[in-house]
Amino acid sequence: MSRLADYLYAVAIMLWVGALWAIGFISAPVLFLHTGNVVLAGTLAGYQFAIVAWLGMGCAVYTLLFLFFREGLQAFKQAALWLVVIMLLLTIAGHFGVTPIVERLRMESARELVQGVVSSRFQTWHGIASVLWLLESILGVALVTQVVKR
Repeated sequence: MSRLADYLYAVAIMLWVGALWAIGFISAPVLFLHTGNVVLAGTLAGYQFAIVAWLGMGCAVYTLLFLFFREGLQAFKQAALWLVVIMLLLTIAGHFGVTPIVERLRMESARELVQGVVSSRFQTWHGIASVLWLLESILGVALVTQVVKR
């Protein structure tokens, strides 16, 4: 494997995990704190989360291909591979499963939110999305430690 491929492997993980933490724990909270408009903040955060999801899926594909080309079937014995697979599954579940439900509920309850009534279904699904994001972020830190140990 070339040194460039090794560097791209590290950069892909850095981009994915860095974006998870930067958007989920810095940018989104700042949007909600400082825009003064929950609907606008939610819309902007949603766009950012979608970008991170697609970035993560792309980085996961490269990372998995890299590990398989470098290690062959021995890749299945590495924690890094399984961390990437789980993170990818969480990304897919969040982006294609939970996010559309949250968006639909947000749109349905937009009038209720303006009136101050918050849908418990929205809160539940938003909470699920948050837990998935947190799990993926923590697994990302574990993935970074695997790359650093190498």
